[in-house]
Amino acid sequence: MTSQAAAASLLDTPKIADTPEMPRTIEATGIAVDQIEQLLIKTLYQGEAIGTAVADRMRLTFGILEPLIERARAERLMEVRGATGSGSASYRYALTDLGRDRTRQYLEINSYIGPTPVPLAAYVAEVRALATKRGYIDRERLRQAFSHLIVGDHVLEQIGPAVNAGNALFLYGPPGNGKTVLAEGMGHSLGGDMYMPHAIDVDGQIITMFDPINHESLEADDDEPSSIIASAPRDRRWVRIRRPVVMVGGELTLEQLDLTFNPLSKFYEAPIQLKANGGVFLVDDFGRQRIRPQELLNRWIVPLESRFDYLTLHTGKKFQVPFDVLIVFATNLDPKSLADEAFLRRIPYKVPVVDPTVDEFTEIFELNCRRRHLRYHQLMVAYLLRRYYEPLGRPLRACHPRDLLDQVISLCRYRGIQPKITRELLDRACQSYFVDDDPPAHPVAPAPKAGQSSSRNSYVV
Repeated sequence: MTSQAAAASLLDTPKIADTPEMPRTIEATGIAVDQIEQLLIKTLYQGEAIGTAVADRMRLTFGILEPLIERARAERLMEVRGATGSGSASYRYALTDLGRDRTRQYLEINSYIGPTPVPLAAYVAEVRALATKRGYIDRERLRQAFSHLIVGDHVLEQIGPAVNAGNALFLYGPPGNGKTVLAEGMGHSLGGDMYMPHAIDVDGQIITMFDPINHESLEADDDEPSSIIASAPRDRRWVRIRRPVVMVGGELTLEQLDLTFNPLSKFYEAPIQLKANGGVFLVDDFGRQRIRPQELLNRWIVPLESRFDYLTLHTGKKFQVPFDVLIVFATNLDPKSLADEAFLRRIPYKVPVVDPTVDEFTEIFELNCRRRHLRYHQLMVAYLLRRYYEPLGRPLRACHPRDLLDQVISLCRYRGIQPKITRELLDRACQSYFVDDDPPAHPVAPAPKAGQSSSRNSYVV
């Protein structure tokens, strides 16, 4: 293989994650028999169900559950209420009074009902395997990820190496120039998919992992036939998702970075950075959280250096989890005012996101016109610059075209006219959007005509 071919093999396209193999026996699940039995009984506590439905809720095959069901029937914990077909998988099962009493005891241990967890070791192995298959990105792939934006090549040249290295980075600069969108674009540039467990088991303690808010499920794609050959059955305790892009802002607290134990349900929710494993974790508006930046940064020192994190159960047991996540700190504050030299050393990439040039501002304005099906004319941009930017020394911001055009469209809809761009409409949008030291005088409403009531102009301002 030539050196060019070797380099090309590294710059590969996003890979599809390896499919977790379906367990065929109870032992292959990695979960203790009594835990699966407890989950089986709790699942039926919701109401009678046929055997295949119970297996589907627990994300296991009926063949695994069948001996546990037979044992529960022998102990008079459940009974058969009928059948919808032939075979024990089609029997309708329900709990007996003794079974409901036993379930209440199980619910005191924990009230988790859902897919069977996977063992911690299986999750760790999956994350490590995923890290080795991520591959690298090149200029073309990065440009494709940002094709919907106007981003200078000098910015991409700084972002690309950071994504390949998987190290943390600072995006800093004035507000409104797309730091958040850049971080989301990094997640898109990683591409590919991965598998996330519904829940993991740590010494009998259950931690829920899959989060529909932060994870985009691709399970619907699995149901669509992609080829003539049927796909091999997989472990349905895992959900196929896109690589996550998890974003937090000023609401972030230190508690969110640790396991969340519910004393009523008696199981855990994974911390936010664990849900972001395999993808991007964006800390937006860094420095404006309810906790001091130094406290948050101290929490990250060990994970950023060692690439693993420690979590603690309420029992006091500590355990180690992978930290395979690209951390992005986005701030409009000076990074030197937020972190000391020791911490900044652990964030090797610092990317300034500056104001767009006039040409870039014009391109952004044109792009937003196309998205909103508005007729673009460069004279309107020239008018904006001459009237509202140059005389006041107002800096150009990448978000201004989008926000001003949205105001123009809203005003047109209010007036009942077809959305369009005119000087008068831009004037109205700018007067509402910008806050100046000497705002323009409020227009004087015309006096009511003879015989016309003036109450319609009686506004409280």
